Amino acid sequence: MNRSDFVLPALNGLSERGLSALVYGVTAIVCGVVLVLVSFPQLLRIEGLDVSALPAFHATLNGTAGVLLVAGVLLVKRGKVHWHRGVMVTAFALSCVFLLSYVVYHSQAPATHFGGEGWLRPVYFFILISHIVLAPVVIPLALFAVARALRGEFDRHRRIVRWTFPVWLYVAVTGVLVYLFMAPYYGI
Repeated sequence: MNRSDFVLPALNGLSERGLSALVYGVTAIVCGVVLVLVSFPQLLRIEGLDVSALPAFHATLNGTAGVLLVAGVLLVKRGKVHWHRGVMVTAFALSCVFLLSYVVYHSQAPATHFGGEGWLRPVYFFILISHIVLAPVVIPLALFAVARALRGEFDRHRRIVRWTFPVWLYVAVTGVLVYLFMAPYYGI
């Protein structure tokens, strides 16, 4: 299998401006939907829909994506490009499933507040705030990284993943940590 096997011709038809508009448009829509649903929990509440298991599911998705990100880097460094691609596509897909599930959860569940005290409180809020700030940053970085690979622009792909990988990994790991801090307060 050679590198051209990874190229998605449909993306090659997009100009650089078109690709940027697509990436930033998707990012704006996702961030807007999440912001509305977090600001107005239960906005689209469906009576009887049980979402109580979703926080643990989200942590599992984030943790698995984090492991896959590390595996993907190790694979590409070992020249296993085919395996790298599969692992990274899976990490991206899991992150998309997470995002959809996160939106469903916040459209149904009441807001949950952290009840920890002492030194744990500032640690939790540092992790939470850094996670919240960096989570929307990952969206365009990941979309550009995937698009660059699918367009066969491997030099540009490598340049952007130098930024994407650490930010995406941090967001995945802190997503798990936020869940672990919050688990006692979900009421399940």
